[in-house]
Amino acid sequence: MTIEQHDRLDIINKAIAGFITVGEAARKLGISERQVQRIKKEVKENGPAALIHKNSNRVPAHALPEKTKEKILKIRKKPGYKDSNFSHFQELLETEHNISISYNALHTLLTDDGIKSPMTKRRFRPHKRRKRRSQAGELVQTDASIHDWFGVGTRQALHGSIDDATGQITGLYMCKNECMLGYFEVYRRMVEVFGIPEATYADLHTIFRSPNADKAKAIDAPAGIKVNETQFGRALSELGVQIIAARSPQAKGRIERLWGTLQSRLPVEFEIRGIKDIDTANEFLKNYIFAFNSEFAVEPEERDNMFLPLQEGKILDHILCVKETRLLHSGHEFSYGGKQFQLEDAPYVNWLPPKPTITVMASPRIGIKVGYLNYVFNTKPVPIKKPIKKEAAQDVEQKAPRTYNTENAWKAQDGLLWKPGLPTYQEMQEIVHNIFTKPYTKTEKRGA
Repeated sequence: MTIEQHDRLDIINKAIAGFITVGEAARKLGISERQVQRIKKEVKENGPAALIHKNSNRVPAHALPEKTKEKILKIRKKPGYKDSNFSHFQELLETEHNISISYNALHTLLTDDGIKSPMTKRRFRPHKRRKRRSQAGELVQTDASIHDWFGVGTRQALHGSIDDATGQITGLYMCKNECMLGYFEVYRRMVEVFGIPEATYADLHTIFRSPNADKAKAIDAPAGIKVNETQFGRALSELGVQIIAARSPQAKGRIERLWGTLQSRLPVEFEIRGIKDIDTANEFLKNYIFAFNSEFAVEPEERDNMFLPLQEGKILDHILCVKETRLLHSGHEFSYGGKQFQLEDAPYVNWLPPKPTITVMASPRIGIKVGYLNYVFNTKPVPIKKPIKKEAAQDVEQKAPRTYNTENAWKAQDGLLWKPGLPTYQEMQEIVHNIFTKPYTKTEKRGA
């Protein structure tokens, strides 16, 4: 019997003996007189044991079994799980191991075992958040995060976009570095699943915006500064999407906070599933965004959806690509990327006028094609034959054709690289690879 129970018994015994009234006992115990009468009766019949609660030393019916506790602690020590925060670990227990446990119970179990959550609390900094847009598709924020996503000591670039109104991830795509391919593929996934948004909020990366844009607006800017539209900007213009420049990371805070969440969760998801390469990760990310959105997305202020489908007749492959103008010479040949190419769709090319201005379209999905008016032509490289001296011809060593290193940001899994029927020309591969995967720079000033 505890000291508290002993004191209660002493007061009840005095009330039974008549040393104090029932009202005085009730005031001292903080209970009603009726309850004092009930306790007096039980003490008379059962003795001091009547003051001990009937559930004492009983295991609650809803308590977690000891075997389940041991199983949870064992799972926590497995590779991958030990790096997850408590909230993510709770989700993984339910989805991967069919163990349902409340967050408070899990927190108590893990902390009592000396386990701390890897998510540390940051010092609060007052910051006025911009109000969300009212409709889905009104604005998406786009950015990339450079991080060691596989935990192998090398960093990769995860490109992504998030809807401002709902917080839904609309696309994720990983490359070796931040590049045009990553942003094009993010937009492709968004258009195919959600639709085309009204506007994109992006930083001052040179993929989105010409570095000469601010120079041309300066008061003391010299005349004649040319501000060209970037290839990504041109593609979004064709889709009818406005690009809004964010002047600081804080301005696009929603996607910056998204990176913090994904940097905590994705490495754990990759570790559990044994994902260690970019190709497998991109396949996994296709469906992962739906699980993420079901957990974190919010309802928009207005129900109307501003995402629009791709207009009928438009081909996404012919928009999300690099486009440059060239002059078509005799023999239907043109120069591109330091190489010579020729239109392949004869005899349909015979009706073209002499030396027309054509649009060269290039991407990992379509290779190198040519557009003229509403027609699109396939192309093939023109081999350049170097003359060999007759007397030295027999001494020329026959070299094996150089194989192209396909360890780049795209593979055949996602329809990138070269589709069946598309010539796998060395020259095309090299040109497109250099255009789409080269690292770009940012003109953004951090903290501005």
